[in-house]
Amino acid sequence: MPDESEPMSTPPPARARRRLWRRALRWVALGGALSWSALAWGLDRYGQGRPAPEGRWDAIVVLGCRVFPDGQPSVALARRVQRAAEMWAAGRAEIIVLTGGRGDSGVVEAEVAATVAESLGVPRSALVLETRSTSTDENARFAAEAITGRRVVVVTDAYHVLRSERVFARHFEEVHVVGTVSPRWWARTQGALREVVALAGYAVRGRL
Repeated sequence: MPDESEPMSTPPPARARRRLWRRALRWVALGGALSWSALAWGLDRYGQGRPAPEGRWDAIVVLGCRVFPDGQPSVALARRVQRAAEMWAAGRAEIIVLTGGRGDSGVVEAEVAATVAESLGVPRSALVLETRSTSTDENARFAAEAITGRRVVVVTDAYHVLRSERVFARHFEEVHVVGTVSPRWWARTQGALREVVALAGYAVRGRL
C-alpha cells in the first residue's frame, strides 16, 4: 500500500495546460455567445424605437424578403408591404418602391410584393418595381436608380433598421427607416442573430 504520508502527485504540466486551455475556451465561447445575443437584442430594440415618419416624402421603399416557391409571400414581406400601404394611405408619399429580385425560390420578390400591395388597395400606378436586387446594398442602389426622389422612407424588419439606415444614406439625401416587428419571438430572434453577422460583414467591406 502507498505511504499515506507521501504528497499527492500533481498532474503533468502538459495535462494541466490543456485543462486550462479548455476552461479558457469555454469562457471565451460563453462570452462570445452572450455578446452576440446582446448585440442582436440591441439591434431589434433600436429598430423598434424608431418614431413614425412625419410629413411628405418622395417615396416609400419596401425591402425585399423571402418568397415561397408557390409565389406566396413570407409573413415578414407581407408585414412590410402592409406597413408601407398604411403610410401610403396616410399620404406620406405618392409612390411605393418594391425591391427584390429572384431569390432562392425562383420567384421575383418585388412582383409578389406588388400583388400584396394591390390587395391592400394600392393601385398599380403608385407602385415602382425594382426586380434586380438580392441584397440590402443592391436594394438601395437600384432603388436610387429607379426614382428621381432623394427623400425616402424605408420599411424593413426592426432588427434590420440600423444597417438599412447606413446603407441607404449612401444613396439618398434623407432616409427614415421604419421597423416592423414579428409577433413570433423565435423568428425575430433568428433574424436578429443573423443580422449581427451581416452588419459585421458590411462594416468589414466598407458598405456602411
